[in-house]
Amino acid sequence: MEYRELGKTGMKVSNLSFGASSLGGVFHSLNEGKGIEVVYTAIENGINFIDVSPYYGHLKAEIVLGKALKNIDRDKYYLSTKVGRYGYDGKNFWDYSACRATESVFESMERLNVDYVDLINIHDIEFADLEQICKETLPALVELRQQGIVKHVGLTNLTLKHFKYVIEHVPPGTVECILSFCHYCLNDDALTDYLDYFEEKEIGVINASPFSMGLLTERGAPDWHPAPKPLQDLCKKAAIHCKDQGKSIEQLALKYAVSNPRIATTLFSSTRSSCALQNIKWTEEPLDEKLFKEVQKILEPRFRDTWLND
Repeated sequence: MEYRELGKTGMKVSNLSFGASSLGGVFHSLNEGKGIEVVYTAIENGINFIDVSPYYGHLKAEIVLGKALKNIDRDKYYLSTKVGRYGYDGKNFWDYSACRATESVFESMERLNVDYVDLINIHDIEFADLEQICKETLPALVELRQQGIVKHVGLTNLTLKHFKYVIEHVPPGTVECILSFCHYCLNDDALTDYLDYFEEKEIGVINASPFSMGLLTERGAPDWHPAPKPLQDLCKKAAIHCKDQGKSIEQLALKYAVSNPRIATTLFSSTRSSCALQNIKWTEEPLDEKLFKEVQKILEPRFRDTWLND
């Protein structure tokens, strides 16, 4: 396993890390015991960064992860959770107020069985009033950081330009890292346009969704996927091409995602230990350059074709 510095946080994180959204039964039904076991497998095999949110499974992911963390030494992992996006009783809602953000951190710590959080992120700021993020949410989290309740503060977001807006409108050092998803994968590398800026500001970069929320899999995108159909069709064509070569588009996608040394870590999520072990193995194998170029050619007509959250 390779470890990289996450900006100036002092955290040296595994280049492949565990996203616990699957522990909330977000993508598939969950066997809780297997979900707990996959956390053990990830930690035992060198992964040291875990990301979760109260939104995932409407609290369930944090609860299941907390059951696993009770049995893992606290110095074995860095833990990230989020504020701002929630769900209860089957309904989603957003609350980026300072009061709710502060309450949420303490509630998350209780569910997770920890007495501090290494990284607290504001969840999906594309849904928020960015002025509120700058003037209310972030100051509340900075106060928790000053108290030692959280160690570091960051942002997550689909719309890349929002990162820059917030960073430019708060004091230097307020935002220590960002988490971007679906913008550093085989079909979209738009995150690279911002890496110079983040490095200049000494902000760490976390990449999520190396499979572009299922686009870059043999199974294909789920019915709810927001990507335009022409892009989905090309990704399906790329997956078939990889399979015809006796290869897996998942392996190619994952290896590509973890190979950029300017990105500290890439998150994957699964409830299967066998999948976690496979992903770890794939990160240690070389990138198939020939297949990569062939897939690039297939995806070229819709490269960087993105979508907005609704």
